This record gives sequence, C-alpha cells and structure tokens, in this order.
Amino acid sequence: MSQSFFNAVSIPVDGRQSETAQMVARGTSRFLSSLGFSCVEELSLPSGGRADLVAMNAQGDIWIVEIKSSREDLRADRKWESYRAHCDRLFFAFPAELPCDLFPPETGLIVADNYGAYQHCDAPEHRLPAPTRKAMMIRFGLVAARRMSRLIDPQGHGMVDERNLFGAALGSWFFWNLYQG
Repeated sequence: MSQSFFNAVSIPVDGRQSETAQMVARGTSRFLSSLGFSCVEELSLPSGGRADLVAMNAQGDIWIVEIKSSREDLRADRKWESYRAHCDRLFFAFPAELPCDLFPPETGLIVADNYGAYQHCDAPEHRLPAPTRKAMMIRFGLVAARRMSRLIDPQGHGMVDERNLFGAALGSWFFWNLYQG
C-alpha cells in the first residue's frame, strides 16, 4: 500500500484513559516491540475483564501489562489480580513519578513515558496451560485482525462487539474439536 494511505489512516482515541495512561501505554508498547512482542490494547479476557495491554511474541509468550497513571488509579483497581490466569507474566507500567514500592511484589514493573520504557523488575513466570494459551492466542489474533480491517475499511465493518466475536469463534472451535476427538 502506498505511504499516503497510511498517512491518511487515523487511529480512533479511546477516551477512557487519561493522557498520562495513553503516554505510558505508548512507551510500553514501544519497549515491548523492541523485545519482539506485538501488542493489543484493551483486550477483553475470557473472565470478562479487559486488560490494558496484552503482548505476544513469536514463541507464544503472553504478557499482560496493567497501566496505572496515579496512586488513585492503583487503589481503585483490584481486577488485575484475575489477569494472572490469562498470561505467562503480569506487569504494571506506570510513569516515573510513582514509586515502585506502591505495586505488588508478585508483579513485574515497567517505568514508561511517551517515548519508551524500561523494565524495573521482571515478573515471575507462571506458564499458561495449553488450552488457555490457545484461547488467548485466538482472541489476540482475531482482535488484531478485526481492528486492522476497521482501519483499512471503516465503513465495511459495523460496530462489532469483540466479546461476541470470541463467543462465536471459540464456541465453533470447541464443538469442532469435540466432534473430531
């Protein structure tokens, strides 16, 4: 595709995140990309939650990064604890103004700004069971493809609730495998 096409594409802004959270997400995505990961923001999880950032690499490693922009943001949110069931490693990403000791010790820490990030400490690894990994990989791929399609052809795709997309796709996969076995 021509360069002018990509210059014309505008990414919709999600409005739920603060400017600080958006900057942390951008810097964290750049950092993870430098490590060989691709990222999807605001990915709905099978448990019903929505992870701020899900990253996957060519080896199938899945990391979830929960973005916190302030002390209040961290205090108000306890849903991140359930995210561990959907990833190999769980991180918090936050701006440098926040002290690291605010965050739970059983998570990794990434300090980020609008331009990049660094890993302050690694997250403990807890490998996903194969069925959960497969479900997350399918979810990641479907959402990434759907979002890319909407950017390329905004009028060609109605507003699709991504949660319903997963139910249909994973339900079909489940029944197909059930009858193959």
